[in-house]
Order: sequence, then C-alpha cells, then structure tokens
Amino acid sequence: MIIVDTALKARAEAGNPVKVGVFGAGFMSRGLANQILNYLPGMKLVAICNRTIEAAKEAYIQVGAENVRVVKTVGELEDAIAQNQYAVTDDPLVLCQSESIDVLVEATGHVEYGAQVTLAAIEHRKHMVLMNAELDGTVGPILKVYADRAGVVLTGCDGDQPGVQLNLYRFVKTLGLNPLLCGNIKGLQDRYRNPTTQAGFAKQWGQTPNMVTSFADGTKISFEQAIVANATGMKVAQRGMIGLEYKGHVDEMVGMYDIDQLRSLGGIVDYVVGAKPSPGVYVFAEANDNMQKHYLNYGKLGEGPLYSFYVPYHLTIFEVPISVARVALFKDVIIAPSGGPIVDVVAAAKIDLKAGETLDGLGWYMTYGLCENYETVRAQNLLPMGSAEGCRLKRDISKDQVLTYDDVELPTETLTHKLRAEQDAYFAPTRAAVAV
Repeated sequence: MIIVDTALKARAEAGNPVKVGVFGAGFMSRGLANQILNYLPGMKLVAICNRTIEAAKEAYIQVGAENVRVVKTVGELEDAIAQNQYAVTDDPLVLCQSESIDVLVEATGHVEYGAQVTLAAIEHRKHMVLMNAELDGTVGPILKVYADRAGVVLTGCDGDQPGVQLNLYRFVKTLGLNPLLCGNIKGLQDRYRNPTTQAGFAKQWGQTPNMVTSFADGTKISFEQAIVANATGMKVAQRGMIGLEYKGHVDEMVGMYDIDQLRSLGGIVDYVVGAKPSPGVYVFAEANDNMQKHYLNYGKLGEGPLYSFYVPYHLTIFEVPISVARVALFKDVIIAPSGGPIVDVVAAAKIDLKAGETLDGLGWYMTYGLCENYETVRAQNLLPMGSAEGCRLKRDISKDQVLTYDDVELPTETLTHKLRAEQDAYFAPTRAAVAV
C-alpha cells in the first residue's frame, strides 16, 4: 500500500489516472464506484457494463456522478472518456475493445457471464481483476493459461478473503517462514440455508438472497478456499475442510492441528466458525531453525511449532481499488492459480432431489458446495458446483449426497462447460504420474 498510494498520487498529479471499467452494477459494484469516484485520486471508473442499463446508470448517480452517458459502440465510449463523461453500456465488448481502459473488473459473481466477459477481455488483451471466486474456482486455471498466452494479468482481488490471505501468505513467506495453513474466519455455517431463510438479511444489506445464502451455506467459502489452494499448492485435509468451531482467538488455535498432517499435505486451506477476530483471515506457519524460533518467541508469538499471523478484517470494496492499482501500475498478481487445479468445489444435495429435476444455481434451494482435492474429484467423476446449474437429474439424489457427472445430463453446451472440459483435458495427469 505504501508503494501503491505514492504511485497513484503521481498518476493524479500527471493528470493520467488509471482508467477502470467494471462488469456488473450490484452491491459490490456500487460500493466500488463510490470509492473510486469520491476517494481515490489517480484512478477513474470510466465505464460500467451491466445487462440492465438503468442499474448501471444508478450505480453512478447514487454516488454523485454527473454526465453519465449511454454508449453502444467503442467509438462512443472513447468519445465519452475524452469528454470526461461516465459511460454505461450493456455490451461487454465495448469495454473489452476500448483502447483507453487499463484494467477491467468482473463483479457480477455469475459463473457463465463472468466466463464470457473474462475470456473476451483476455482475447482483447485487457488485464482483469476478478471479484468472482465462483468463476475462478471453476475454470480459473484454464483462464490463467489464456491470460498468460495473451500477456495480461488475470487475478483475484484484495478485500475478498482469498486476496487478503494471499497478501498475508506472501508476507509470512517473505519472513522466511513456512506457511502450513491458510484460514478463513466465519461467523455462521449452515449448509441448509436458502433464499427464503436469508431474505431478511439480504434486504437489510441491499444484497440478493441467493448471494447471501451462498455465504451462509458454505458454498462461497468453499470457492474462496479452493482458489487459495490453487494459488499456494495447499490441499484440504478432508472433504468440506475441517471447519473447527471455536469461540476464542485464532492465536489460541495453533495447537489444534496435526502438524505432521499439515506437512504431509504441503499445507492446507481451512476455516473456523466463531473465532476472533471475525471476519478476518489467518495463516499458521512454522519456523525453519532455532534462531527463528527464538526471535519469534521474543516477538510474543509463542514457542511454536506453529505461529499465528492474522488480519482482523477484509474490507471488500475499500481494498479492491488497491488490486486494480497493483495490476495497472506494477502488473502484480494478487491471487491466481499457480498451475493446474489443486482443490475443486463439488456439488452436494441440500435437500432430497428427484430424477427429472433441473438444478438451480449457487446459493439457491437444491445444492451447496464442498471443497475436495482435485485428484479425488477426477477419480470419482464428481460434479463441480460451478457447472451444476442447469443440469438435469437422471436419478434421485439423497440429501447431502455429492453429485457426479453420471447423475446428470449436462445442459446445452455453455462456455463454462466448454472451458471446464478444456481445463480437465489440459491438466489431465500423465500416464507416468498415474503409474507412480
């Protein structure tokens, strides 16, 4: 942040702000618009693309923007930027093809739409910041392959827990320590919540019921921890993660894990329900020699063998612009797959399901997501949560049963399914690896 704010100040003084375009005009996008327009010299939100134009206009107007212009072509967008106007459109390609925009932000949280606009952005050589863990956890590794080929940055963001965890992970690694656990602190976990039970909370905060349901039923945290695993190479200790419940501080949890198990797995991703400081994140690490241990103890971190590091908050829209600046100014990746998938998110039945039914989407009534190691997902042909929407059931499925590809008929081919098939083929284990 010390480097970022200085660099943004220089861009502001030069009259050359980082120009940003956003996909989506929902809860997160509105907060992001407020931050960039009103509190961040050196950055300008020049355009919002949303399937409903009026919602995009409202996202600007409610934070005090004037001169909001509807554009339908790239030329109209470029003219609006030159005239110091704010642009709204319903055509993603208008943003992707713009020569003026430095970084795009995907903030819809929708897997299929997110896949479409992200691939289009990459094809037009635009850096993309994802506020969409669901997309990243489903097809992030293959999108990263496309981004690398195009020479652009594809990354998650600060503010969401995965990016905050990776910031902390990088900090701990820079100290010369060995991270063995990346954790997420939750206040609630109930896999059977649905949009009806969460309607009141959603209304209170101006969010959609299915979105807040995905927070409550564990789907969201599964995607978040999966992308942390894919960035670090860590695994899960068991399907669904361990998920301890603890009312004390995370510092007091360093003795609750089997360090030999953590080492054998190359570290794990996990979460805890009820711990403090909520809603923060934590990294548990081990020292490499007695001198490190001596100085960690002197620094009041205890005697080990695990040492606790944490951030007490994640501030979503306040921190996302920092990610945009890191990408635009330094091409720094906040969080992205380091290679092939390590941990996946699979679909489990929230209720008893009947043959012939069509599965609804993330955070709805029929399914919830669980983390599972990717090698197990492939071996058991498990159905990814991000690919489940629109699948038609071939047979009855009992509550809490994990679905497989054999249980469903896939919908008419979507980009998500195409990318997922390509990802599975691209990162398929070699025969030599299987033999070993």
